[in-house]
Amino acid sequence: MVKKKKQKSGECPISPKDIIELFREVKRPVKMNDFYRFMHLSKRWRRDLEAMIEFLEKDGKIIRLRGGAWGLTKDLHMITGKLQVQRSGVGFVLPDDKRRADIFVAPSSFGNAMHGDTVVVTLLPGNRGKNQEGRIVRILERARDTITCRVIKKMGKSGFICRPTESRLNFSILATGDALERRPKKNELLVVEPHEQVESGLWAATILESLGDEEDGNVQERLVKLNHDIPTSFPDAVLNAAKDLPGVPSEEDFVDRIDLRNLDFVTIDGETARDFDDAVYVEEQRDGFRLWVAIADVSHYVPEHSVLDEEAVERANSYYFPQSVEPMFPVALSNGLCSLNPRVPRLAMVAETYFFADGSYGKSKFYPAVIQSKARLTYDQVKRALLDKDEKERAVISPVLPMLERAEELARALKQKRNDRGSLDFDVPEAAVTFDVAGDPIAIDRKTRHFGHMMIEEFMIAANEAVARFLTEAEVPFLYRIHPAPEMDKLNALFKMLHRTDLGEAFPNEPTPENLQRVLKIAAGTEQEFVVNRLTLRTMMQAQYTPTYQTHFGLASECYCHFTSPIRRYADLIVHRALKHALRVKGYENIRGIDKIQTIGEHLNKRERVAMEAEREILKRVTALYMLSQVGAEFTGVISGVAEFGFWVELEEVMAEGMVRLSGIDDDYYVYVSERNELLGERTARRFALGQVVKVWLYEVNVARMEINLKLREEDVAD
Repeated sequence: MVKKKKQKSGECPISPKDIIELFREVKRPVKMNDFYRFMHLSKRWRRDLEAMIEFLEKDGKIIRLRGGAWGLTKDLHMITGKLQVQRSGVGFVLPDDKRRADIFVAPSSFGNAMHGDTVVVTLLPGNRGKNQEGRIVRILERARDTITCRVIKKMGKSGFICRPTESRLNFSILATGDALERRPKKNELLVVEPHEQVESGLWAATILESLGDEEDGNVQERLVKLNHDIPTSFPDAVLNAAKDLPGVPSEEDFVDRIDLRNLDFVTIDGETARDFDDAVYVEEQRDGFRLWVAIADVSHYVPEHSVLDEEAVERANSYYFPQSVEPMFPVALSNGLCSLNPRVPRLAMVAETYFFADGSYGKSKFYPAVIQSKARLTYDQVKRALLDKDEKERAVISPVLPMLERAEELARALKQKRNDRGSLDFDVPEAAVTFDVAGDPIAIDRKTRHFGHMMIEEFMIAANEAVARFLTEAEVPFLYRIHPAPEMDKLNALFKMLHRTDLGEAFPNEPTPENLQRVLKIAAGTEQEFVVNRLTLRTMMQAQYTPTYQTHFGLASECYCHFTSPIRRYADLIVHRALKHALRVKGYENIRGIDKIQTIGEHLNKRERVAMEAEREILKRVTALYMLSQVGAEFTGVISGVAEFGFWVELEEVMAEGMVRLSGIDDDYYVYVSERNELLGERTARRFALGQVVKVWLYEVNVARMEINLKLREEDVAD
């Protein structure tokens, strides 16, 4: 049996690893007395033994059985993982062991588990499709301590029947409590703490607070943050650490740095940006250009493993909402000391790269520096000065105008070079939401994207590639930003779908990654552009962070990382520390190893997905709020998706998407033809297909479900 290890006086002679080894040796469930007997353990170590068993049980390695014995989870055909509930109500357990396929769980087999919970599932005989079926037998960790819900009606003297705002929590809540000074109203949003399941489909909960009226834009924003576990405040220790930092860099900070304060660096960002983490400067040389990309040196102020660093790791990135930002670092750093604000000295890490006239890479070098931005410019300013040749704007920025004209020339060469190698540029419009003083949306327009944006994008891509190449050659562990090529079955499905649009005959026949760029170019500027871009984007794999070398398909880049936004992304901070280590900067002799970086990278990937989901949800909610004021209005749109029960329409007049349901079309019976992804009338042969232009009117909005419902106008198909 398991041998005692040599230990220091007062130290328990066994470890959790020894307990796992015991299960493997005896090959059967183990009772408490068996632990003492088999492991030759004195009962004076009872508390330590119980603590180890509790740790292994919480970690899902062992599970308590009836009769008081414990069993090794994997030997009992039990698997630990996270429950993901679909909108349809069925669930899948995503195993912790990534080599295993997801396990199907019917709603009747959830037990008390909720969406997002970490659970133990036992495998059942037979499969459900390609997935093995299971039943949840234990909840290891709840995904949430509180639930946001909507008041449906009053129940009794002090109770309220509510429904969770998260549609994947398919149960009702009986909420009680005196935390509020008044009675909640119908459709008011509450935060409650569930404590027991009263009966199937009904939980009892205590009211903690009211968020307010569901139709308030600020309330919707707070709701999304709560539902997605977005951090909204910093611990006192983190705020104090930020407060203890200096307000400005000192002369001591400039030691061993290259002084570039004489160069005409500028920052170019959006109108509302407050954190400036990148500045650029371009010089024309005899046979090419030299580009300086200066990035805020956050790592100088945030040591590894400090309270600021640990909080940033946990947050992983900043979270952006229409009316607010939840930053990765306290404002004192993100908007102050680390922000490359104009006309003040700032510490930076610089990537200096030479380019030939055609945009080909030359040599690069990297170093810590001190810079002083000469101007805080906006994308629209750059457009007016460089593209529109607006004389007033050119006069305003005249001190840096010659540099910007050189920068434009270099950026166009870099973009052409990137296009030549097969890089994909998706032009899917983003929404620009305008709010009134009360925080309610009053307009949703399309953001205009022009070369002012693209110029900075080209310089950031160039710097990221240069740093990634350097660190790869230096064999220093860091996080690559990778993007796998799309799967062939998805490519085949995409090309079949694209060939059924009005542009189908113009598209290449062979479904290859290389032909994707041709598809996007052909669709550019047509009525089909939005649909083609969106369908192609859905075919793409998820970009992610990993310390293992892989290429970036979307950018057609052989070597890529994120270096240019350490204020907003923790991955960039890891890259900065790796760069300093490679450059032998004092204080960076030791950095995290590849195993630790791998673990952090997996966490960053998860939090990035959370940020994306939260940003999508708040946009849907804000859009639904705005469209409430548009009920009855008429619109023109393009069919962007087709299903058996109807089709989605992307509206032209406002940046919104709604659904036309077949239940609202009564001129014929329609059949969904899956191989052509279209709806076809049985009698009239009338069809509704991707990319088709239709005229609709808005007849209903459901904010709770984030649904915008449309109906066809009589002149349903536009000429």
